[in-house]
Amino acid sequence: MREVLDSGRYILGANVEAFEQEFAHYLGVRHAVGVANGTDALTLALRALGVGEGDDVVVPSFTFYATAEAVVPTGARPVFCDVEPDTCCVSADTVRAALTSRTKAVIAVHLFGNVAPVKEIQELGVPVIEDAAQAAGSFGPEGKAGALGEIATFSFFPSKNLPCLGDGGAVTTNNSELAERVRILRSHGSLDKRVHVDIGYNSRLDELQAAVLRVLLPELNRWCDARREVGRLYEGCGVGEFVRLPLAVEGACPAWHLYVVKTDKAEALREALALAGVESRGYYRVPIHRQPGFVRFAPDRPLPATDELAATNLALPMAPTYGEHEIEAVAGAVKSFFLEGPRSARS
Repeated sequence: MREVLDSGRYILGANVEAFEQEFAHYLGVRHAVGVANGTDALTLALRALGVGEGDDVVVPSFTFYATAEAVVPTGARPVFCDVEPDTCCVSADTVRAALTSRTKAVIAVHLFGNVAPVKEIQELGVPVIEDAAQAAGSFGPEGKAGALGEIATFSFFPSKNLPCLGDGGAVTTNNSELAERVRILRSHGSLDKRVHVDIGYNSRLDELQAAVLRVLLPELNRWCDARREVGRLYEGCGVGEFVRLPLAVEGACPAWHLYVVKTDKAEALREALALAGVESRGYYRVPIHRQPGFVRFAPDRPLPATDELAATNLALPMAPTYGEHEIEAVAGAVKSFFLEGPRSARS
């Protein structure tokens, strides 16, 4: 970081270029383009695919708000689909139910680090954008998350599997034309700062964050292996007798960004765990299609798995630094709640 400060070059310099090459090599793709954040990455990917006014984009409702939010600036309409209740990811079946005659793209979210079945969704004949914000280091049967669809997006928010020290993101692809299009759009529609060929965005990864990412990228595989080990510890500690454990998509090897279980007593369990000194959290309690900002895009069909997951999910502690001692403590608090009642978890 001091070298960056001494250089006087803070935007789109040598570190951004180097990180783009290193991240592309890590994923096994031809191109990675650094951008300002994961939300912009989605919008830029959609624009690169030619998504615009009059188009539909299929997106899950059980995901972070930005997945659908990124569609609207393109002029397209987000069309919400359901997810599979066991994996929390979209599938070919859930996507197929939401396709329209105007569908221009599908956003497949690798939620919580799981890996959606991109190849099966591609067989529906619509371009697939991978939202891999939560899945750096995860992989499916065809390769790493971020290298499976036509184009993919990442967030490097500080809580992600691969973090920077602020906001940051990337778009990855094997398609040179799409990569060039993203490079133009991220910088006011220009490559040379003189001729602007399109209406673009100010969405560039800065040198300081790229420098941080270059230092941390070599640690990613080790961190992801540790996350998988924490998942195995949860599987082996008996928690699954009381709550439903996350299920990997067939053929996938998730690097769990979040370890999300399901129970009809999610909120009561969260409160009991808090009394025991264990942090936990329910995610996406109000799915996107029920958020006030998306009322005008609400689907005319039910999304039963989405509504069930919104009410029953609870993320247990997950970090690459956790070991057997920490997971046994979490497991003990969970078991106490179900076997002895909420008050017992206080001890």
